[in-house]
Amino acid sequence: MQTTSSNTNSNTNTLCKLFAINFPIIQAGMVWAAGGKLAAACSNAGILGLIGAGSMSPALLREHILKAKSLTSGNFGVNIPLLYQGAKEQIQVALSCGVKIFFTSAGSPKNYTPYLKDKGATVVHVTSTPELAIKCQEAGVDAVVAEGFEAGGHNGRDEITTMVLIPQVVQAVKIPVIAAGGVVNGAGIAAAFALGAQAVQMGTAFVATMESSAHPNFKNLLLQSKADSTMLALKKLVPVRLFKNCFYQQVKELEERGASAEELQQLLGKGRAKLGMFEGDMVHGELEIGQGCALLKDTPAIAELVARLKQEYQDAVAALPSF
Repeated sequence: MQTTSSNTNSNTNTLCKLFAINFPIIQAGMVWAAGGKLAAACSNAGILGLIGAGSMSPALLREHILKAKSLTSGNFGVNIPLLYQGAKEQIQVALSCGVKIFFTSAGSPKNYTPYLKDKGATVVHVTSTPELAIKCQEAGVDAVVAEGFEAGGHNGRDEITTMVLIPQVVQAVKIPVIAAGGVVNGAGIAAAFALGAQAVQMGTAFVATMESSAHPNFKNLLLQSKADSTMLALKKLVPVRLFKNCFYQQVKELEERGASAEELQQLLGKGRAKLGMFEGDMVHGELEIGQGCALLKDTPAIAELVARLKQEYQDAVAALPSF
């Protein structure tokens, strides 16, 4: 994405320098879809790949880090949701394997940022409000991911959209801002930069790629999705954007009759996301995906996707009307 804009030129973009990448795109660390193969392919394509540790035991995380290292000489990082009990051990495993880039989420940035910075790591935290972004800055992170509620997976309770969130976060903090939530093509990247972001984090577009570990049934379902195929649910537990399948309908029925958090947890059970996204049960599985799935039309290889995003970005910028 070499242009005259300082936001997109890899020679001057702050985050391209920070992560040693060519293009200001981060592949999100998605559960059951973002393993070592995907992260390595992204890094080889000149963007930052992330291993999604949320669905991994510490031992499995080690395997995926070593696999990624065997497939790329480029930088990649690890996304660690802090709400899981094994987060501390996952961090230790990643550090022991030489990982230097950590994206943390679903918890307080104060818990691990000072420790990781002392170890020489780069730390980015995911946030959903300007107030939380300020706390991230105070905790010492290098950048924040400002994620609008269009995003898939775990989400913010305030339901602030990306277009509203990004400029507020940019105004609130002095550190670089990475835009996320509903960005699935090059035009979305251009829009995010226009709002003040210096990079984008994309998940949904990468779920459907050849290198993603998501089940083929899930990838194929996404190609049939529409604008209204997802909904934010389970707000009494942890808000999550779900594809509207049979499991979602069960959640909706419980929520409409005022079910307690305990009842919702009983329905969710354990392994529901794995059942859907990794094992391919499109009926009973929990299918986490962003609103942008309606824009997916194929299942490209990572190199093809990155080249497409670059061209779409350039086309979008060139097509902007004069004001």
